[in-house]
Amino acid sequence: MHAPHAAKSLGTATAQGPDHLALDCSGENFYAIDRGLRDLIRLYLAPGDFARLEPHFHRLGELAGGRLDQLARAADKHPPVLNPRDRFGRDEDWIDYHSSYREMEHIAFGDFQFHAMSHRAGALGMDRPLPAVAKYALQYLFVQAEFGLMCPISVTDTSIHLIRKFASTELKEYLLPKMLSDDPATLWKGTQFMTERAGGSDVGAIETIARHQDGEWRLYGDKWFCSHADADIALMLARPEGAAAGTKGLALFALPRRLKDGSRNAYRVVRLKDKLGTRSMASGEILLEGAVAYLVGDVDAGLKQMMEQVNLSRLSHGVRAAAMMRRCVNEAMVCARTRSAFGHGIIDYPLLRRQLVKIMVPTEQALSMFLFAAHAMDRANAGSKQAESLLRILTPLLKFRACRDNIPVATGAMEVRGGNGYIEEWVNARLVRDAHIGVLWEGTSNINALDIITRAVGKMHAHKALQTELTKLLHEATAIPAAFRDRLQQALARTLDFAERVAAEPALEDRARQAASALYHVTSAILMTSEAAQPDTDARRALVARMILDHRLSARDPLDDHEAKWEHAATDILLSERNVSIDEIAGLLGN
Repeated sequence: MHAPHAAKSLGTATAQGPDHLALDCSGENFYAIDRGLRDLIRLYLAPGDFARLEPHFHRLGELAGGRLDQLARAADKHPPVLNPRDRFGRDEDWIDYHSSYREMEHIAFGDFQFHAMSHRAGALGMDRPLPAVAKYALQYLFVQAEFGLMCPISVTDTSIHLIRKFASTELKEYLLPKMLSDDPATLWKGTQFMTERAGGSDVGAIETIARHQDGEWRLYGDKWFCSHADADIALMLARPEGAAAGTKGLALFALPRRLKDGSRNAYRVVRLKDKLGTRSMASGEILLEGAVAYLVGDVDAGLKQMMEQVNLSRLSHGVRAAAMMRRCVNEAMVCARTRSAFGHGIIDYPLLRRQLVKIMVPTEQALSMFLFAAHAMDRANAGSKQAESLLRILTPLLKFRACRDNIPVATGAMEVRGGNGYIEEWVNARLVRDAHIGVLWEGTSNINALDIITRAVGKMHAHKALQTELTKLLHEATAIPAAFRDRLQQALARTLDFAERVAAEPALEDRARQAASALYHVTSAILMTSEAAQPDTDARRALVARMILDHRLSARDPLDDHEAKWEHAATDILLSERNVSIDEIAGLLGN
């Protein structure tokens, strides 16, 4: 929870002109200043893995606050440009990227090998694939500088997963060496094209047709929103001619940008989207004119297979939201500590202190949730069915709530900086713009809430695995006062009962978001309570847990100020930069 230090003094008589403006996070090491990440990653990584990877966390943290941050600012101001034809009028469309974007690609795909690190040995000197905890922690650091490029990084990673799991041996041998390469000259980056004008969330309305002609599949259609539009290989859904309507008739295909003889495939990038955010990365419209594609897996299991990529992307989106919130909090804290108004540092004003805590709470929630989900993924990959069920509910929970929280956090951090936060020279404006895509990509809030309640809870009963895990964590957190743990246990029982009732009653479908939010809040509160109880971990996380319990999971009279005293004391501790023990805060966790 520690925020960046600032050497600038406040309110000096010699301050003039630029000296009055608050500082930002430029030049900080985003790993070194993140006490929460440094504490928690030790809990979820094996000691040997942590020892080998921590130098890379430090290195990326320094890049994120330094060179990557500079490159991201430049790439946002110089978005990609589509060239639809060559000088002879041929439809040889290509996209020009600014040199800053290309340098970021080199760092991501060449140096850190984000796309391959969870699929093969060799990335960051590891003798095996990296654990999911490490991969997502690295994504979290990277996104604090650059959000747009994380889309191509993530969809390349997840496309590799689908090819490895579902493709034929022949297709694997053709694609995987290219997709797993760390050489920019031979690397094939991936993406997924799903959205059409007829079908966004309603995937079953997809109109793209697949025809089997002369021994190969050819695709005809129009994809409406294609991020990473010029990827070397795209996974997409299409309906084979004669297949059933709806989702049951969809098949999964791999669409190469170029054919085996080096010629262009028969599809065009018609135009690029003029987007609110993620300006550094090219999103466009794709016209398929009989493009050659390769069937991936079973012809009648396309959506089921594609949903694995969607769920992996949802988890990554939750991580990205956590990352952007962390950048927002860091920006707000350094601003609050280096800006003065009316003769005082603004961090001394009670309303501003309350505002800082309000953006800090969801930021810490998202950190705990994504690391817990990543750890569940590692356990599931090792064969745990319990962890597989746990991951099934944690993934949409994280995507649903963290992406929603990112928007008010970004706006709140901008407000701390004031008018400068609205100016594009500062990072806040980009953080506000980019925050909104999280509630759109890979399903809107409604879609994810329904997935959580009607499917994960109602059909798969994944909340039972969550209940088991959280109850165990509460039981083991003996350093925390028993009365507080009892409150959390009661909140968990009430939340699970409510989620089950909403899942079982069609008439209560309009409460799905309420139930999903409650599940997220109680899960994160219990996680932070458990984390605070661990040796050498920041005990202030338990204070955040109480704020969640009081403000998100308990009935409160908005005009009753009897809680102000404990919250003032908790705020002083949360905004401090000192180590705090459980004994020191135990009295603030009272009934």
